[in-house]
Amino acid sequence: MPYLGSEDTVRELRRALTNPNVQSDQLRYRNTILKVIRAMSQGVDVSGLFSEMVKACATVDVVQKKLVYVFLCSYATLNPELSLLVINTLRKDCQDPNPMVRSLALRNMTNLRLPSLVEYVEQPLTAGLRDRAACVRRVAVLGWAKLHNLQTTSEIDAAVVNELYSMLRDPDPVVMVNCLRALEEILKDEGGVAINKPITHHLLNRLKECDIWGQCEILRILQRYRPQSEDELFDILSLLDASLVSPHPPVMAATLSLFLGLCSGLPAVSLAALERVRGPLLATCGSVSREIRFAALCHIQLLLRSVPGLMGAHYKRFFCGYAEPAFIKQRKMQVLVELVNDENVAMLLDELRGYCTDVNTDTAQAAISAIGRIGRSYSDRCLEILTGLLGLKQEHITSAVVQTMRDLVWVCPQCSDTVCLAVEGCEETLQDSQGRQALLWLLGVYGERISSAPYTMEVFIDGVRSEASLGVKMELLTATMRLFLCRPAETQDMLGRLLHYCIEEETDMCVRDQALLYYNLLHCGIEETRRALQGRRSDPSLGVLIGRPAESISQWAFSFNTLAPLRQGSIETESASRGSPEHVTFDPKPNTDLSETLSCSHDEKLNSGSVSANQCTDSSADVLASSVTVPLSLSLSPALSPEEFERLWLWRQALHAEQGPEKVKEDEDYVSIEEGVQCPAIPHCSPQSLQAAMQLVNIQTMAFTPPHTLPWRVYLYTHTHSADTAHSTLILGELLYTGEANQKAGVKKGTGDREGVVEGREDKQMKEGEEDAADELSGRKTARKDREEEEAIKVTLKQQPRDEKALRGFLSILTTVLQTLSSERA
Repeated sequence: MPYLGSEDTVRELRRALTNPNVQSDQLRYRNTILKVIRAMSQGVDVSGLFSEMVKACATVDVVQKKLVYVFLCSYATLNPELSLLVINTLRKDCQDPNPMVRSLALRNMTNLRLPSLVEYVEQPLTAGLRDRAACVRRVAVLGWAKLHNLQTTSEIDAAVVNELYSMLRDPDPVVMVNCLRALEEILKDEGGVAINKPITHHLLNRLKECDIWGQCEILRILQRYRPQSEDELFDILSLLDASLVSPHPPVMAATLSLFLGLCSGLPAVSLAALERVRGPLLATCGSVSREIRFAALCHIQLLLRSVPGLMGAHYKRFFCGYAEPAFIKQRKMQVLVELVNDENVAMLLDELRGYCTDVNTDTAQAAISAIGRIGRSYSDRCLEILTGLLGLKQEHITSAVVQTMRDLVWVCPQCSDTVCLAVEGCEETLQDSQGRQALLWLLGVYGERISSAPYTMEVFIDGVRSEASLGVKMELLTATMRLFLCRPAETQDMLGRLLHYCIEEETDMCVRDQALLYYNLLHCGIEETRRALQGRRSDPSLGVLIGRPAESISQWAFSFNTLAPLRQGSIETESASRGSPEHVTFDPKPNTDLSETLSCSHDEKLNSGSVSANQCTDSSADVLASSVTVPLSLSLSPALSPEEFERLWLWRQALHAEQGPEKVKEDEDYVSIEEGVQCPAIPHCSPQSLQAAMQLVNIQTMAFTPPHTLPWRVYLYTHTHSADTAHSTLILGELLYTGEANQKAGVKKGTGDREGVVEGREDKQMKEGEEDAADELSGRKTARKDREEEEAIKVTLKQQPRDEKALRGFLSILTTVLQTLSSERA
């Protein structure tokens, strides 16, 4: 918004610019123009001075030209007709003997961004490509990219494109890099600049001549090239070796990203490259820039997923400094959790204990959560620290400790006795809703071991009218019901009062419906209530080992040197936003043969012609066999809520009903397939085993049907990332088993018995009997075939956007998981 009095300011500036005395004095004239620029930067609308400023650009003073060009480029779109007046001056400056004036004129000619001026700009730009001064060629190359952005619908002359390709061998390295950038922009619809073997080796040989950002640009573009032979591959790696240990973090990261892309089929070379960048990465963690330090820590976390011991000997480099910001401290603590082992666990726990009293509450809670994650392997030492922190009687510390203890007993049930003793009497310190929910869950699940559980629960029930948190109320209902099942005499009265309030007085429908559910459940009997509420106290599919199984480098190589590692939040360590641990998913321990079975299809490449795939699939076998081996990785990020899953799943069905199947099939951004998998034992597997197997290959299960229930369904989803495509896809899936074959088998068995009796009575008609037997044998073969089809698990997959290779690869992985579980069940 312009300042008050801007009209007077513009009037005075116009008077000064048109004053002959001011125009005759070069210094006064320049100072007046400087005042115009200053007023423009302060928000004053000085567009009315456009014609006066156009006249001011006809000067030999380079400084004055720069000031005038800044003004003209800012207001050219508001005065397109008057902007034509400056073209003659700019074209004249393009022929000035001073290369600085020529480059300045070319730059501002393209910065006017007026489509009506394109015809006047093309000839100076073409001449600028052949200029003897490198600074003019730099501007001219980028000018063609600006011209393309100005008129995206029109095509750049092929002669210009060829000229830009030839300028890749320009002696000036900046011109070479600018040509790459311009070609990338101009040929964006065609996939960018074409990279072949001569161009690749030329760029690599001149890599050291470029500045930091030029090297990063070259390394990024070279990721498209695939060497034709192994000798050429190692020649390229030799040329990149020096850049791999570059003191500049951007160059080092870009080189490693290119290294990992080229060595996707050579895991030993990739591991050697990760070892070489350990030193530069550690040096980057000590950078002065906070942003660079944070990015380095995020990428180190990425590397530790495949090489857990990469930074093990340098764990002290990740100790937090007092003056470091909270986001760096929290990221360092996540790295420390990954580096813990028997030798350094005592020192790391002592260091983390000091962070638990940090003045920043988020840092303190992150440190407590980190101790809880270490407690999955070293429970005794961690519980001693957590119990000591409860004695501090600080609200945020107590809340974080109780939540951490709740998560710890869910993973390590052997810690329950110590936790039950520690949480007694801490309810007075808890004030936040998440901490109270955690305490209520412990009181409900382990109420028989906590002596003061009924009295603590009564305090919560007496204050339920003033409770503002919906989560606390719902957790209170569940915890009171569980406590009633193990200590009925002490809990019966308070449970009645709580149910009466929630049913008669509570205004929230969620709480009221849950109370009605529990009330009706009690009418069904204690045994039914016990069966519904008293589930497992820990997850049997989880191990107590810390960390995660070592992943293949190809799973995350595509996201290295991007923003993806920075966006990954501390999901595993932050428990503040979590509810009951029944709804929390941890990484399963790879202690079964399933991980070895899936390694061929999940860690490295998809083997579409594998024996297991041929045994498990019917109609998909030919499709999978024809697919090429493509490196594929699955990811659970970003997470999908049940509501979003249901909306996406049903949206396509509604679209199919409205528009018809023919019109839906024309959608190139969506694909849906149905296959049959011969794994009849899968519906009898426990949900825990199926969920653990799916999570081992990064497939998230959304909903289950209980075992031995027909029809049996499972809904799941995942995100696929393929090495040959830059985008990711979302796959939604449904597993369906109707069990119709078992019912039909029983009916046909009875029919066959009756037919046998009839045939026994007609022994005299031998010929007819033989014909009937032949027909019956043929019918049994057909029935057996139909039964095999009906016993198959129907797999329905929906993918968006369309990527048939990724969909085939996911189907191969899913088939291998189901076949492995079915064989173990059998």
